[in-house]
Order: sequence, then C-alpha cells, then structure tokens
Amino acid sequence: MTASDKNTDRLNTIDFEDFSGYQICHVTEKKGSILREKRVTLGLTQAQVAEKAKVALPQYQKFETNTRNIMTCSFQIACRIIEALGMNISDFYHGEYHIGEEVFCDNEGLKYVKTGKLISEDVT
Repeated sequence: MTASDKNTDRLNTIDFEDFSGYQICHVTEKKGSILREKRVTLGLTQAQVAEKAKVALPQYQKFETNTRNIMTCSFQIACRIIEALGMNISDFYHGEYHIGEEVFCDNEGLKYVKTGKLISEDVT
C-alpha cells in the first residue's frame, strides 16, 4: 500500500456531520472577510453596497478582497461602508463583528440560514 493509498483510505473513513444550526467561523483577522459575509447574508451585491456607501465599485471591491485595508482608509469612507452594511461603526472598530453567520446543511451543502444561499455562493 502506497502513502497515497493510505491517505485515500483514511479519507474514505471520515464521517461527515450535519452542521445545521451551527455557525461557521473563518479564522482570519482581515476585516474584508467580515464585509463580504455581511454583504452576502444581507443579500446585497457589491455594486449595491458601493452605491449605498457612495464609493466607486472598484474601491469597495478592494476593501472586500483585502487589497486595501478598510482600517487604514479615510474614516469617512470607512463609516459609509460600515453603515451601508448595517453595522455599528464603534463595534466594527472595536472588533465586535466576527465571521460566523448561522448555517444549515442540505443536499447541496452548507447554506446561510438568513438567505438560504450556499456559503460559497455570491450575490448576483
């Protein structure tokens, strides 16, 4: 038996659990991940958030993808984005928001309870 066979055999013995009602937590310190998850659970597109925050779409996308850090941009822009996502500015800056919306599992995979969308799916 090769090492590859042993790994494949070990994977075949893993039991998968139903994670319905649990929250998924992505271990990251990046605020952009919080922006994306909040946007998706609200059912908003990136363009809708950008418009609501009165920022250019490419600018918002940079925050969400962590190309640009929202914590180091102008406070005015950060506040508009945070408010557009319905979050409290003080809580955001003090780290009170965490990734981990409630999910459920069905035959398609893990989905957010609030929207019914797959956690890997984006809003279009």
